[in-house]
Amino acid sequence: MQHDKVLILDFGSQYTQLIARRVRELNIYSEIHPFNKIPANLDEYKAVILSGSPFSVRGDEALHPDLTDIRGKKPLLAVCYGAQYLAHFSGGNVAPSNTREYGRANLSFIKSNEPFFAHIHTGSQVWMSHSDTIQELPTNGVLIGSTHDVKNAAYRINGEETYAIQFHPEVYHTTDGKQLLENFLVSIAGLHQDWTPDSFVEETVAFLKEKVGDDKVVLGLSGGVDSTVAAVLLNKAIGKNLYCIFVNNGLLRKNEFQSVLNQYEGMGLNVKGVDASQRFLDALAGIEDPELKRKAIGNAFIEVFDDEAHKLTDVKWLAQGTIYPDVIESVSASGGPSATIKSHHNVGGLPDFMKLKIVEPLRAIFKDEVRRVGATLGIDPELLGRHPFPGPGLGIRILGDITAEKVRILQEVDAIFINGLKEWGLYDKVWQAGAMLLPVNSVGVMGDERTYEKCVALRAVESTDGMTADWVNLPYEFLQKTSNDIINKVKGVNRVVYDISSKPPATIEWE
Repeated sequence: MQHDKVLILDFGSQYTQLIARRVRELNIYSEIHPFNKIPANLDEYKAVILSGSPFSVRGDEALHPDLTDIRGKKPLLAVCYGAQYLAHFSGGNVAPSNTREYGRANLSFIKSNEPFFAHIHTGSQVWMSHSDTIQELPTNGVLIGSTHDVKNAAYRINGEETYAIQFHPEVYHTTDGKQLLENFLVSIAGLHQDWTPDSFVEETVAFLKEKVGDDKVVLGLSGGVDSTVAAVLLNKAIGKNLYCIFVNNGLLRKNEFQSVLNQYEGMGLNVKGVDASQRFLDALAGIEDPELKRKAIGNAFIEVFDDEAHKLTDVKWLAQGTIYPDVIESVSASGGPSATIKSHHNVGGLPDFMKLKIVEPLRAIFKDEVRRVGATLGIDPELLGRHPFPGPGLGIRILGDITAEKVRILQEVDAIFINGLKEWGLYDKVWQAGAMLLPVNSVGVMGDERTYEKCVALRAVESTDGMTADWVNLPYEFLQKTSNDIINKVKGVNRVVYDISSKPPATIEWE
């Protein structure tokens, strides 16, 4: 079945992925492409959205998309930078704003009988984020919306299905943002809302059957949501020809290797568990730099995985749980404006000697969609609700070099923290939680004796996709009990702190 598709051109906004996710929440399929790499097959897309950008249209570094085959030929929605771009280079005028227009605002004027603003009323809250402002509309521009401080907050262009807004409809702070996107995509552009988890499962299973046929596929399971959903999809398509390998890198949570193996067996998957803990610890010996640790862990995993894959005969495919944000974030600044913050070990990390073809059943969908697909497949809600866990595991939650003793300490601390969240009914209210072992010792007193032991930091954040995150205001009583339990029960720790940094500017992990 062919789905109507929306093309989103990325100019580097931190919100670009949010636009795609909001569109998909309307059951409409969307794709993100860099502004300077517009797909050649534009006939596949029924509408186009231009994202915001940290750049200014007035600057020497202004980003210039080639809209020759889009403008006036397809329904076009220009957001923030996109709106300013259409104005500035099409007969209008963009100037620096007297005050940085950032944060909440309210629509003070909506032009009547405009389908773009159907079911949206004056006073509706929107979210501004720009330092320039449109002073004069482009040629044939018609004002359709204002806020108290921004006269040209929304406009359309006569003779085209082109709309432009200086606010962000994709963020939660824009109260009627979803309605606005639906007005544009469904009422104006005429797209069908038929992109659903059920349709994704049906079409992906059919695609996998056709692509893989009777070939054998090997998949490295991590115990996380992505690789698990990928495995169940593949199992549904090719059954016994799927061979799963679950590697214990020695950096998993306490008792996780065996508990996850037991869970997989109950799901009917063909899984082999490989305990390679010592091999990973040896590879990490003496390494302190976070990126070098990631590379050492990634290389060791590939070696172990390759050893196990060679024990299987006639395997032709390697399956990976790559999801859409991995694909987008791994586009370097040279390929598009989105910067790479840290290396993703599961994208493009396959060495030449592993002569296997790649199959990635989830590479087109976001994390929240993966969970919805998993629910459609009947996967245990407890497994689908698991917090994200980094591929390098506790290796990037132990700051500095890694030893077996440090891993033991952090596993014990982490178990107390995570089990406590579950016992207090807090686990499902948190998007991700974990503990960090810091490379500092501090003075303490236990009994009548002076101690000089490790400090651990607890971290719990709320988020929708990990792109932005806020720290969770956990109850004082819970933090007090957790701190006491850790210090009393984990030998080697005498101090516990709680991380109250948001992302950005901090990241969720410490390394």
